[in-house]
Amino acid sequence: QVQLVESGGGLVQPGGSLRLSCAASKNIFNIVAMGWYRQAPGKQRESVATITPRGGSTDYADSVEGRFTISRDNAKNTVNLQMTSLKPEDTAVYYCNAIDSGLTYWGRGTQVTVSS
Repeated sequence: QVQLVESGGGLVQPGGSLRLSCAASKNIFNIVAMGWYRQAPGKQRESVATITPRGGSTDYADSVEGRFTISRDNAKNTVNLQMTSLKPEDTAVYYCNAIDSGLTYWGRGTQVTVSS
């Protein structure tokens, strides 16, 4: 099993930045893929960014390409999401995700609110 704990959410003005962090309960080097998803009120959960801890390959949703950066620290077993140029439409609960041994794991989520 993998426990995931997110941190770093909060309230930020449009154009601002936030950094989310996801701490995993095990060595992430052999986890197939990890990523960040988000869910806004009344909308389905959507993928924001994914990364393969071993190779570092990344993938981004079109809506965040060029503004968000996903990274991993295998030594600390964390996956981070640096968010810049935030927009009101980025407001959502952000969830950390991991796929390991054929199973999918989720954190409890962290709220990101972009508002003036």
